[in-house]
Amino acid sequence: MNAKELDKTYIAPTYQRFDLLLTRGQGSELYDEAGKRYIDLGSGIAVNLFGAADPVHAAAVTAQLHELAHACNYYYTEPQSRLAELLIEKSGMRRVFFGNSGAEANECAIKAARLYGEQHGCRHKIITLKNSFHGRTIATLAATGQDVLHAHFGPFPEGFVYADADDLASVRGLSGGACAVMMELIQGEGGVLPLDESFVKGVAALCREKDMLLIIDEVQTGNGRTGHMFAYQHYGITPDIVTTAKGLGGGLPIGACLMGERGAVLTTGLHGSTFGGNPVCCAGAISVVERLTEDLFAQVWEKGEYVKSALVGAKGVKSITGLGLMLGIEIEKNAHDVAARCIENGLLVLTAKEKVRLLPALNIPFPLLAEGVCVLRDVLSE
Repeated sequence: MNAKELDKTYIAPTYQRFDLLLTRGQGSELYDEAGKRYIDLGSGIAVNLFGAADPVHAAAVTAQLHELAHACNYYYTEPQSRLAELLIEKSGMRRVFFGNSGAEANECAIKAARLYGEQHGCRHKIITLKNSFHGRTIATLAATGQDVLHAHFGPFPEGFVYADADDLASVRGLSGGACAVMMELIQGEGGVLPLDESFVKGVAALCREKDMLLIIDEVQTGNGRTGHMFAYQHYGITPDIVTTAKGLGGGLPIGACLMGERGAVLTTGLHGSTFGGNPVCCAGAISVVERLTEDLFAQVWEKGEYVKSALVGAKGVKSITGLGLMLGIEIEKNAHDVAARCIENGLLVLTAKEKVRLLPALNIPFPLLAEGVCVLRDVLSE
């Protein structure tokens, strides 16, 4: 059997796969088993920040594999400590806990918030937003404010309540007994919807007023995706906890929960992970984070503005939302059908609800980006 047949025979059918078998890639160009080339404007859902087979990432990972592939967290390792230092420098937080995914980073944030609530008035409720997405574990699914994702898996852990996005009165009305507010500043899976700046600043002020922790989920928006290291830096706020993953590892699984002065409550024995902070994943992440510079962020912003200018007013395009290279395109056609048609034309895009979603590598060359946008325009105008 070939790979597609093996998949259909042995892998749980949880993904709605397109009929495409990818075999190799270089940067933002990927290839299938027949050698057909595709321009990649999805980067593995915001994971491959510097594209496929990035030589800097590959060299760092390979070197670490030859030194130490794994050590348990009873011992210190250089890559984990160095990565923690870099993230603290770039975020202004105080402590880091490493896991293996965005869901694990958010689980850590939830535990830290519950511990803070226990220490400050026996509060356990966490406010999240409707239309949010925080992960697929039972706790992070409970935190996710989308009824459609809750079907089949209840009962859920109690203590999560859902406020209306961009409605400060709704958040305030749920704040009694709450220990934290947890939100994405751009609701990615919810349709690439940025929150209003006045609302975000209002929530930050409310958290100080009510002694609640402010948790910002940057699993998808972090690591330069929006034109800053983290999306909260666009809004001029200082969170108590920031979670991130996806692009952090450059293609390897790693998540991080960054805790500020108020959020750094975890102590010995209260949390842990066998693979969290794995030396190989951390070495890869270091090679990524060291290249996340202000010059790169400026390029990300410029490329995002180019995509918007090229698509606003184009046939079949209704609106565009997002920041930097995290863009959602509201279209007149079915988004899944458009993504399938793009594949036929050598282009890989993503979807988010009814929108086409673009999350290209941050270093995608302008000519390649322009070629991909041209393909997308043609598909939308068909």
